[in-house]
Amino acid sequence: MVMKKRALITGVNGFTGKYVAEELERAGYIVYGTGAVVSSSARCYQVDLLDKAGLLNVISEVQPSVVVHLAAIAFVGHGNADSFYQVNVIGTRNLLKALAAEANGLEAVLLASSANVYGNSTEGVLSEYMAPNPANDYAVSKLAMEYMAKLWQDKLPLFIVRPFNYTGVCQSEDFLLPKIVAHFQRRLPLIELGNLDVWRDFSDVRTVANVYKRLLDVKPLSQTINVCSGTTHSLREVLDMIERLSGHKIEVRVNPAFVRASEVKSLCGDVTRLKSLIGDFEPHSLEDTLCWMLRADR
Repeated sequence: MVMKKRALITGVNGFTGKYVAEELERAGYIVYGTGAVVSSSARCYQVDLLDKAGLLNVISEVQPSVVVHLAAIAFVGHGNADSFYQVNVIGTRNLLKALAAEANGLEAVLLASSANVYGNSTEGVLSEYMAPNPANDYAVSKLAMEYMAKLWQDKLPLFIVRPFNYTGVCQSEDFLLPKIVAHFQRRLPLIELGNLDVWRDFSDVRTVANVYKRLLDVKPLSQTINVCSGTTHSLREVLDMIERLSGHKIEVRVNPAFVRASEVKSLCGDVTRLKSLIGDFEPHSLEDTLCWMLRADR
């Protein structure tokens, strides 16, 4: 009898974690997870990344074949800058230390960083060869996590992903596209936004989850990989799409407080390295993603 492989997802109850768990379960993994809150699932452990003893116990018990590390403070506007460094850097180090001490037969560890490490000042297509230029505490903490993780490459089978913007059902309205979709779902007459003439690389969380699974299959150890679509859409285009899909027209006011100084017009991810590793893939179109979000219960 072939034993099923075990996957451990940190932040399994978060927005991304739920989709990654579904993807890995479909691939035949027994999925375990960690989260900050109590869960009814017997395979979900309530443990904080700052709880070193708790992490050691979880790793010792689960003995994962693969780990997907998603747990982080992810919202750039989070009010406590110290939390970025405590969770994203120190918490990740605690996890890596626990894995090195207790995990046997570990095949791959995916660490989720962020395309925010590239900053917001370089125009055009951003590849993994570009020098990082983080512009806020969140991005700095993610870049610091990347550098710290490299110290563990001789002990653990690590690789790092840098996802660009992605969205989907159940993402918090703190993020831009869910905020816009929610305004249309509620048939509100007005929305305040920043610069409408910026172009960004948007992906669907379901595509991201599938890409993570495929990367775990190929195990590109010690590499850093952009996870993106390689195409861009303007915010104005997004609004037009949602208006057409919803049949609702909304007044858009540009709030100067939401306009970033020196914001570049276009940021797009380079998918060359990703495709060289997993081959061609068919991402969900942005229109498909927005339609899915509009039809979902709020």
